[in-house]
Amino acid sequence: MILILNYNGRLLYLLARMLNILKKFFNHRSMKTNLKIIETKKEYEVALLRFKEVFHAPKGSALENEAKLLALIIEDYENKNIPIPEPDPIEAIKFMMEQSQMSQQQLAEILGNKGNVSKILNKKRRLSLEMIRKLSENLHLPAEILIKEYPLV
Repeated sequence: MILILNYNGRLLYLLARMLNILKKFFNHRSMKTNLKIIETKKEYEVALLRFKEVFHAPKGSALENEAKLLALIIEDYENKNIPIPEPDPIEAIKFMMEQSQMSQQQLAEILGNKGNVSKILNKKRRLSLEMIRKLSENLHLPAEILIKEYPLV
């Protein structure tokens, strides 16, 4: 069994400990474990391939535990190396409207003006502070997303 780690002092220690516990618990003396820090995209891709192989492992098996550990270290690598772009405020509104099956008419009832809703969704008008408050409360969007600057058309 090959495990690839991303360096994080505490994570490295915890994962090494978990592996020793798992080996003792399942008594897999033949199970060989090599720990390696993920340093490159290639190593990351290898870890992803291995994760795909063991993803549907039987519950309670050593392979399931390997999958869980791989998930943790892959997530750690992604958090450190793959930036997630900030969402566009208007796209976030449209997404939440779609998720909650909300019409523009229903959004107009929240914001108070159908004409403004159309202008906002088409990026022809900026959100006001009052609108941001109402959208945050009714669509359950963080205000931090809604206050981001976006280009007008």
